[in-house]
Amino acid sequence: MSATNSEEPPRTWKSRSDLPFYAVFVAVSAVYILLIVAMLAAETTYTTPGHIMRSFQKPEIRYAIWLSLVSCAITTVLSLWVSVPIGYLMSRHQFPGKTLIDAILDIPIVLPPLVIGLCLLILFQIQLPEFEWLNEMVAAKSGIVYDKAAAAAVADQTQSLDELIRKITKVLFGRAIGVTYEIPSIILAQFMVACAFAVRTMRVTFDQIGPRYEQVALTLGCNRGQAFWRVVFPQAYRGLLAAATLAWARSLGEFGPILIFSGATRMKTEVLPTTVFLELTVGNIEGAVAASLIMVVSALIVLVIARMFGLTRSAAI
Repeated sequence: MSATNSEEPPRTWKSRSDLPFYAVFVAVSAVYILLIVAMLAAETTYTTPGHIMRSFQKPEIRYAIWLSLVSCAITTVLSLWVSVPIGYLMSRHQFPGKTLIDAILDIPIVLPPLVIGLCLLILFQIQLPEFEWLNEMVAAKSGIVYDKAAAAAVADQTQSLDELIRKITKVLFGRAIGVTYEIPSIILAQFMVACAFAVRTMRVTFDQIGPRYEQVALTLGCNRGQAFWRVVFPQAYRGLLAAATLAWARSLGEFGPILIFSGATRMKTEVLPTTVFLELTVGNIEGAVAASLIMVVSALIVLVIARMFGLTRSAAI
């Protein structure tokens, strides 16, 4: 007795065209890209090259360019010194409180820049007790006689952290160097934000470098430091370049923390972002455009370098 096959053949659905799907996605992408290009083109064509060259001849803008380049270079070096060890430890090791530390490291990224500047300003205004021996050394450096009785009669014998730093630098270098509203405050404000991006980049870099080579080096007699410098660090050069370029670009465009913590004093704490702000306040659109074009071109250059050499992903071994 023959059995009839009651199973129906599987249905085959005719595939539809992918054109509507890609049309929507391409349209949305194109609108955003064209908006960016139009924004840059509008700024570039707003003024003439002659006006821009005359703006570059102003001593204020030349000083802002010089200070921006120097401060960004120092910030980048400091960011790499800090981001390499933090990125390695966060990538390779598990320890109690790692999630909390990971969240703390991201705070400068998610906080508004003005809040970071305000926090730095408050930090360096914290009141600390006076150190009599330090006051005596400062008086000796200044060539004056320190009166202990008069100092003891002062009711409020406290000093801010910024004042303490000024006294220490006076003793060490013969010149009082403060932080708040001085050039060091620019570097510190840039560093607090740029280093967070460098840490993220270096952690991803070390995550992508498999631990096998490092473990082989340890079995061959290397200690942890030798294995890092001879095996791991040479493989991280792309990530190191990416971290450096991103830190430099981020510090170049920093404005909020610098405005709060350093001020916007001409020929003193003036960098390119504050130059744009100051030129706009006096109605000099050409000067503001000239300073902003420098930042635009610099950002394009460092981002292209990062994309070409630093942000290439490699599979972990």
